[in-house]
Amino acid sequence: MPWVEPEPGPGPEQKPKLTKRDSATGPEWYQESQESESEGKQPPPGPLAPPKPPEPSGPPASERDDAPLSEGDDAPPRPSMLDDAPRLPLELDDAPLPEEETPEPTAICRHRHRCHTDCLEGPLSRAFQWLGWQVGAHPWIFLLAPLMLTAALGTGFLYLPKDEEEDLEEYYTPVGSPAKAERRFVQGHFTTNDSYRFSASRRSTEANFVSLLMVSYSDSLLDPATFAEVSKLDGAVQDLRVARGNGSQIQYQQVCARYRALCVPPNPLLYAWQVDKTLNLSNISFPIYNHGGHPLYLTGFFGGHILGGSLGMGQLLLRAKAMRLLYYLKTEDPEDDVQSKQWLTHLLDQFTNIKNTLALKKIEVVHFTSLSRQLEFEATSVTVIPMFHLAYVLIILFAVTSCFRFDCIRNKMCVAAFGVISAFLAVVSGFGLLLHIGVPFVIIVANSPFLILGVGVDDMFIMISAWHKTSLADDIRERMSNVYSKVAVSITITTITNILAFYTGVMSSFRSVQCFCIYAGTTLLFCYFYNITCFGAFMALDGKREVVCLRWLKKADPKWSSFKKFCCFPFGSVPDEHGTDIHPMSLFFRDYFGPFLTNSESKYFVVFIYVLYIISSIYGCFHVQEGLDLRNLASDASYIIPYINVEEDYFSDYGPRVMVIVTKTVDYWDKDVRQKLENCIKIFEKNVYVDKNLTEFWLAAYVQYLKGNSQDPNDKNTFMNNIPDFLSNFPNFQHDINISSSNEIISSRGFIQTTDISSSAKKKIMLFQ
Repeated sequence: MPWVEPEPGPGPEQKPKLTKRDSATGPEWYQESQESESEGKQPPPGPLAPPKPPEPSGPPASERDDAPLSEGDDAPPRPSMLDDAPRLPLELDDAPLPEEETPEPTAICRHRHRCHTDCLEGPLSRAFQWLGWQVGAHPWIFLLAPLMLTAALGTGFLYLPKDEEEDLEEYYTPVGSPAKAERRFVQGHFTTNDSYRFSASRRSTEANFVSLLMVSYSDSLLDPATFAEVSKLDGAVQDLRVARGNGSQIQYQQVCARYRALCVPPNPLLYAWQVDKTLNLSNISFPIYNHGGHPLYLTGFFGGHILGGSLGMGQLLLRAKAMRLLYYLKTEDPEDDVQSKQWLTHLLDQFTNIKNTLALKKIEVVHFTSLSRQLEFEATSVTVIPMFHLAYVLIILFAVTSCFRFDCIRNKMCVAAFGVISAFLAVVSGFGLLLHIGVPFVIIVANSPFLILGVGVDDMFIMISAWHKTSLADDIRERMSNVYSKVAVSITITTITNILAFYTGVMSSFRSVQCFCIYAGTTLLFCYFYNITCFGAFMALDGKREVVCLRWLKKADPKWSSFKKFCCFPFGSVPDEHGTDIHPMSLFFRDYFGPFLTNSESKYFVVFIYVLYIISSIYGCFHVQEGLDLRNLASDASYIIPYINVEEDYFSDYGPRVMVIVTKTVDYWDKDVRQKLENCIKIFEKNVYVDKNLTEFWLAAYVQYLKGNSQDPNDKNTFMNNIPDFLSNFPNFQHDINISSSNEIISSRGFIQTTDISSSAKKKIMLFQ
């Protein structure tokens, strides 16, 4: 006969409750009586202490009068396994329970548990249960303490860099990249001089410059009228002056990079035409034009060209749709660098006025400078700041709308708004702390508050949802304890995974990514801390408002009776204080979306959509574009976007010139050594992205020079002693040979011209071929 729990008899005595505890020998059951309300609520045990069940009281079951009856007079004794089990009292006068209400027998199991699956959830829930009780008992402490901490850490914004120029190369290029090591070698072994013998291809760092691209409205700009208009624009740029505070002016001639006594021409062919207006523009060879015995390299200066037959050192240039003016400025000397940047900044401010004044009719002009990348990047970040206000307003509106109820008691609009404010406090605290420590604040970090806001409010909605599942009749401390125990695992695990994901980014080779991940991860940590303290305290205070509001609605007051009717919907109703609140969205997923997904047809449809998703994802992985597009770093209205578009359309045929460096001391006068070096250059020239006709190597020119003077290039003394004369006749190679004080060539370099490498993928293929 099964053991049943009888109905409780009349009187104030509470019905006993069975509780289970896992012991070393298996689960054990104990009786536990609920405390009367007059004895008060007791706080839960400490954060990590497991709940201790009360010891069973009273005489053994075998000695009580209410011991269960046997099934018959001759019934055998029950197994000893049940002798120790607690038995519930059964009044003799109680009527037997109806058959349909008879509860199922409870199986008593004594097998050994070999695995506990709540090793994390159990202690975490108990810890949060204790924390929730404390927050509910002392809400003002948990509310004001984070606010004071935010005020203290917020002083770190005093260290926010304002006028400092961010080094894009330092933060947005890989740390320890081979290119940086190779550049250090070039800077240590080869010198440059932008005040007397400037050469753009021989510089290891970017010089200050202005680049103007002209696109002809006609089919070609190789006519005197168009060149005259371009020359007028060139004159207006070179006549630009910057007024200084001391009354002096900065002229272009003061800051321009020079070759010997003259400024480097912005376009060699334009300069030749300006000197000789009778120059025949229909008889120009490309990419090298021999003008008066001096070769002019036109690669990169004319685009959208159509070539004809062979002419001189190249092919006849039939048409050219676009043209470039490139103004190089002094960079090496710090004082010259400052003046050059002041002139560039003034040009950017006045360039629109220059175009309007000239009223150009034959060409369209776009511009770009060495400062444009930096200035536009910073300007884009500044334009993002006003979006913060809009983002927070929209999130507050969304949170308020989601937590709105027609029930004035269950309404959580103010709580939702404070949850968004709590995320803002986390941003202030996290950023302030890291600024105090000295973590660099790069531009992209300014975009992280959007991410923090989106992730931070998730925990807020989870906590509000758990609060709605509590009863209005319960004590605030008990309600907070229940809320925290329910949300402990969800908000903790998600926060830990998010923080670890960001802190893993610290291992990135880009300093900008490292700084972004440090700021984002630390701010998310503060967001989690403020949600379980500051936001929880505000929710506890709002719970007290619920109690006051409920009492006010129940109180009979004719003065406010008409107003009370509009506080809850349906009008005039009072919420059930023992019930819970279910959000309409939860009802939708429970009653409609859940059954829809469990339908057989829906399952096939979901699987089909998932297969399409996997296929499209795999396809997208094979079409990922590598590299960084500068257009994505600027605003949509930026002037650099049309410049990059024109450059890609007309000037993508030729890429940068690449240095080929001999890093060791070799016997250049040895014929076999020279043959090996020539073979090495030929290997580079076999690359499909290299134009072998534009290779520039001092050794080949020097050997030809010695043979032309009837000198033996295989003799060491002859080879070394004639180098000064060679460099005086060919000054372009002066910075390509590093000769030590002991008259040895420590290192030397040559140059190859790349072609058709407009995309990052092609650049990668060129480097690894």
